Amino acid sequence: MKAVITAGGPISGKYAERAGTQLKALAPMRGMTMLARTIEALRAIGVARIAVVGGEEVKRVCASTVEKIVPDAGTGRGNVLGALDAWPEDGQRLLYLTCDMPYVTAAALQTFLDAVPPTHLSMALCDIDAFLLRFPNVPPFGITLNGEMVVNGGAFMIPAGASRPIRSFATRLFEARKAPWKMASIAGPSLLLKFLFGRLAISELERRASGLLGIPVVAARSCAPELGFDADTLAEYEYALAND
Repeated sequence: MKAVITAGGPISGKYAERAGTQLKALAPMRGMTMLARTIEALRAIGVARIAVVGGEEVKRVCASTVEKIVPDAGTGRGNVLGALDAWPEDGQRLLYLTCDMPYVTAAALQTFLDAVPPTHLSMALCDIDAFLLRFPNVPPFGITLNGEMVVNGGAFMIPAGASRPIRSFATRLFEARKAPWKMASIAGPSLLLKFLFGRLAISELERRASGLLGIPVVAARSCAPELGFDADTLAEYEYALAND
């Protein structure tokens, strides 16, 4: 299997001061950076080819531990496209990970892999009850669709042959993963209206995305909570530092 990690996300202010870096990927977490933790988890599940999207600082710290460095494009959109193009099409799926999951483990990634059919485009979803049980008193996480609350994960599976067809939607879908109204607006005005009235279900988004992309799309439900915790903010980072 091949994988790619996006590691260009910057941090600033008190978060950067606390982490001692301006890159989330390089923020220390229990003896290693979040990027190193992600690479370690990928190796443990047998991923032989890992690419990292990042700048010179990222390259200096991980070039010897991965197979490829994709230069940072300077924008979120550019880095998503760079990640999709990291590996040539070769009949294998692409596991796409963000770099800011401080609790990521091999076991958590394996639950995601086991849940995803090989021909489907998928994003990890975590049940809110399981998430709160694993992370009590956590800062606010989660989105609600049609009365169902879930936590989006930082793991995505792209089936063989799908990287190019999904390029036109990939950046918008990635940016909208934590904002249901953005997902609904991408899907069209009828689903946006359903969202505004609280009646948009995850299954409807799956069907609409499958139709738009021409590829089966499914949310991988009940994934490990460790895939849903991302340290986007200082509060989330502080929580992860204080809680194993």
